[in-house]
Amino acid sequence: MQLTRRSETWDPFQEIDELRTRVNRLFGLTKWDGDLADWVPSCNVTEDDKEYRVRMELPDVKKEDVKVNMENGVLVVQGERNEEKEERGVRFHRHELSCGKFLRRFTMPEEVDESKIQANFRDGMLNLVLAKSKVKPTQVKEIPIN
Repeated sequence: MQLTRRSETWDPFQEIDELRTRVNRLFGLTKWDGDLADWVPSCNVTEDDKEYRVRMELPDVKKEDVKVNMENGVLVVQGERNEEKEERGVRFHRHELSCGKFLRRFTMPEEVDESKIQANFRDGMLNLVLAKSKVKPTQVKEIPIN
């Protein structure tokens, strides 16, 4: 998902790539730049005059299993949710919860101040606050989760 505005020129190859990504998500397959994800967490991205906010649902994921960083103006959230182990004598009648690795990438506008990114994880929700500024992005910055 891009937060930056699209250029005025139409790029048919970008449209095809977006269509491929949507079809892959429909079938539970997600691939970004060679990284394969087993599932895609849902999220909301909002903006006001001062900041961008990203809220991501990560139920049953431990804070230690989530990594957030900025790479060349791209916000990367990745981690893993471990699969439930079958207990002796207990059978699954449905197994719909996705497990395994997840990955989300967001191209951020240049106005995001990378030195003021805040991350908070509580009750299965990852909340990111990205303050706006005119500072150019750095190469790679890891954001600690509180």
